[in-house]
Amino acid sequence: MTVYETDRLVVRQWTHDQADLDRMTDLYSRTEVTRWLPPFTFEAAPAVDGWRAFHERDRRFGSWAVEVRDTGVAAGTVLFRPIPGGEGEVEVGWHFHPDSWGNGYATEAARGAVERGFASGLEEVYALVMPGNEASMAVCRRLGMTSLGRTRRFFELESEMFRLPQER
Repeated sequence: MTVYETDRLVVRQWTHDQADLDRMTDLYSRTEVTRWLPPFTFEAAPAVDGWRAFHERDRRFGSWAVEVRDTGVAAGTVLFRPIPGGEGEVEVGWHFHPDSWGNGYATEAARGAVERGFASGLEEVYALVMPGNEASMAVCRRLGMTSLGRTRRFFELESEMFRLPQER
């Protein structure tokens, strides 16, 4: 099920298709990816079910596959959701396979998620980035986000927080 599209990407639900499950497992088992995420245990099939149920409860939000239109390969995940433990702040985030880094997919997918969120009436969107993750901080800057500095409000971890208000 397609959630939204950009020029080069189809953002869709992750599925139980073996190619999706294998790609998710490969993505979320890589230390170069998981070093920037809060500690978690990942199993692809339960993740698909949980992410699908989350989206069904409120279609504005989810964790979706980012598929490259020209190749059909799932390059990674874009997420758009209320920040767990927050006070209603909505975050955009991205997790991409290293073989897809450097192509602008994170910025393009995140921009589509943010535009979709603003179209649904959100006034602002946030991003949380682990200190030292220069590539993700660069994505935030390309999106036009402003740094709010470091915080420990979420996930019991220090993170760099960015904010993007809707332009009127």
